[in-house]
Amino acid sequence: MEGLTPKDIKRLNSKRGIKQFLLNEDTSINKVLRYVNYEARIKLLQVELIHLQHWVNEYGKKIVIVFEGRDAAGKGGAIRRITEHLNPREFRVVALPKPSNEEKGQWYFQRYINQLPREGEIVFFDRSWYNRAVVEPVNGFCSNEEYEIFMTQVNDFERMIIESGIILLKFYFSISKDEQEKRFEDIISSPVKKWKYSAVDQKALELWDSYTEYKERMFEETDTEIAPWSIIKANRKSKARIEVIKKILDTIPYTPKDVAGIDYIIKKEGDSE
Repeated sequence: MEGLTPKDIKRLNSKRGIKQFLLNEDTSINKVLRYVNYEARIKLLQVELIHLQHWVNEYGKKIVIVFEGRDAAGKGGAIRRITEHLNPREFRVVALPKPSNEEKGQWYFQRYINQLPREGEIVFFDRSWYNRAVVEPVNGFCSNEEYEIFMTQVNDFERMIIESGIILLKFYFSISKDEQEKRFEDIISSPVKKWKYSAVDQKALELWDSYTEYKERMFEETDTEIAPWSIIKANRKSKARIEVIKKILDTIPYTPKDVAGIDYIIKKEGDSE
């Protein structure tokens, strides 16, 4: 195996590497090596996430991390890798269903306020109040008046929760139209994933330009100094997951933090492109 380092060979001969060869008949050494290297880097970043969670718990911090993006952009998968080894008693993943009749009569932000973290907790929103900025107006789930009211209130809402002591991070997972179509095809053909394909998903490609229009206005008006958006290019899932974890670790001022280690991990991921 010319050109491989001893570390490469060790990883290829690991249980994870051998399993990849057995599961994928048409795979190659390079593909398996990329996979096992990615898994090794993710594991090191996950160790840092545990350090972050300990800091949040010890000092009573409150963190909200918002994940937005087009359907099938990889938000849920990224959240699963982030939380994989965290203490489940000290974080929550919030993915709210459509509002009930009672909730429809409340202030729009009310049901999201009810999900904000207690001291020592991290809350991950798999879609958030930003449904009203893009998904709802595109699909006719809210009136234009309701949309405009949201857009005038959202920055003040975020300022208030930040001033209350919550650390807020906002991520948008960006994929191409071709990649979204490919992922929908994969979901539809998978017996264990096809439940994910919703009525909203069915119209996503048709409404692509409308999503783009509302997304651009959302960025223009809600990318503020105190609550900026981080755009994650997510056509390649592994790279997107590495990038979003690194951004979380870079942004939140937890201690102790292995800055040199985090930077080395992301550099190596870039080298494997």
